Amino acid sequence: MKKYKSKNVEKEQNIKMDSILYKNYLNILRQELVPALGCTEPIAIAYTAAKAHQVLGEFPDSVEMKLSGNIIKNVKGVTVPNSDGMKGIEVAAVLGIVGGNADKALEVLSEVTEEDISRTRELINRNICTCSLVEGVDNLYITAKLIKGEHFASVTIEHQHTNITRIEKDGDVLLDNPYLSESETSVDKSKLTVKDILDFADQVRMEDVQPIIDRQIKLNSAIAQEGLDNNYGAQIGKTLMHVWGKSVITRACARAAAGSDARMGGCSMPVVINSGSGNQGITVSLPVIVYADEWEVSHEKLCRSLVVSNLIAIHQKYYIGSLSAYCGAVSAACGAGAGITYMYGGTYQQISLTIINTLGNIGGIVCDGAKPSCAAKIASSVDAALMAFQLSIRNKSFLPGEGIIKNDIEETIKSMGYIGRVGMRATDTEILNVMIDRADIEQEC
Repeated sequence: MKKYKSKNVEKEQNIKMDSILYKNYLNILRQELVPALGCTEPIAIAYTAAKAHQVLGEFPDSVEMKLSGNIIKNVKGVTVPNSDGMKGIEVAAVLGIVGGNADKALEVLSEVTEEDISRTRELINRNICTCSLVEGVDNLYITAKLIKGEHFASVTIEHQHTNITRIEKDGDVLLDNPYLSESETSVDKSKLTVKDILDFADQVRMEDVQPIIDRQIKLNSAIAQEGLDNNYGAQIGKTLMHVWGKSVITRACARAAAGSDARMGGCSMPVVINSGSGNQGITVSLPVIVYADEWEVSHEKLCRSLVVSNLIAIHQKYYIGSLSAYCGAVSAACGAGAGITYMYGGTYQQISLTIINTLGNIGGIVCDGAKPSCAAKIASSVDAALMAFQLSIRNKSFLPGEGIIKNDIEETIKSMGYIGRVGMRATDTEILNVMIDRADIEQEC
C-alpha cells in the first residue's frame, strides 16, 4: 500500500493568516458541521411543529402546515427517522408534536418511543394535519400552526433549517425576525476563497478543529457502515461493492452512497451535516476518509484535508443557496475531490483544476427531492470528482471559454452558483409540477 507524503504539509508559511479571517473560517465550520438525525427537511418540519407545540403548551386539535415548494419536494419521498418506515409531511409534523423534543433542534426526533409512533399513526388516520404550498417565499420556508379550541400557536422557519423567524401565540407576536440573535457566532461566507481556504487548512490549530472534524469522521463513518451492513433503499453502496470490487475508487463511491442509502431509508443514526444537508455532509467527508486510510496519512493530515473539503463545499453553496434545483451532491463531491487533491500534495492550481474539472463535467445535475436515488447521484458525483482529481494532478483540465469554465476559479464557482440559483429557478418550479399535483398536497396531509 503506497504512502503519499503531502507536499503542502511541510511548506513554510511566510505569511500568517489574518486573525479575523481565521476566526471567521473557524466559526463557519462550527456553525455548519453539526449533527442531524435523518433528512434535514422532514426534521425541520418536525422541529417547527415541536416548537409550536412547546409554545402552545397543550396538545392541539388540528395542525396547519404551510410550506415552500422545495420543502415539499424534499419531504415527499423520504422516510422520516424513528417513524417505523413512514414517509411524508404529515408524519414529520405529527411525530414532531407527539414525540419531538424542540430543545434538541435537528435531533428533535431522537427520543421518539414506540408509543409515540403508534399515536402518530392514529392521528394521521384522523386527518388532523393539513398543508398547503406557499409561493413567493424563500426556498426553505415552513410555518406550523397548531390550534386548540380558541387558542393557537404559530412558528415559522426560513432560510436555514433551525432559523426561527417568527413566533405567535393567540395573535401576539412573541418573536419576529431574530436573525442576528439566532446564531451564537457571526460568520461571513462571502469571504471564502479557494486560496484562503487552503491557507486556513495549512495554518489552523488542531485543537481548534479536531473536535468538530472527529465528530464528523465518527458519525458519518458509522452510518456508512450501517448502509453497507443492512438493506436500505436501493442498496446503491452494497451493489457497488458487489459489482465493482474493493478498489479505493469503489470504496470512496460506495461508502458515501451507503451512508445516503441508510439516511434516506429512515436510519435513526445521526450524521454531521454540511450546508444544511446530511447527504452533503456524507458526500464531503467519506471519500476523503477512505483515501486517508488507503494512503495511510496521519490523522492530522486527514483533519486538515476535511477542513478543505468542507469549506470548498460551503464556498460553492454560498452562491447556489440552501435549496434549489441544483443537486448538492455535486458541490459536496467537488469539496471531497479538492480535499483528496490537497491530501495528495496538490498545489493551489491543481486543487482549483479539480473543482473546475468536476463542475465542467457534472455541474447542474437536478435535485428532484430527497429519496433513495440520492445515493446514486452521490456515487456518480464522487466518481466524477475522483476523475477530476486524476486529471488535475496531471495538470490536465477543461479550459476557460469551454462552456461555463472561466479564466479564474472564483469566477467559475460564482458562475456555477448563478446557474444553480437563478438559471435553474424555472427548472425548480417544473420539477415540482412534475412531482406533485397541487391538489395532491391536500390529500397527502
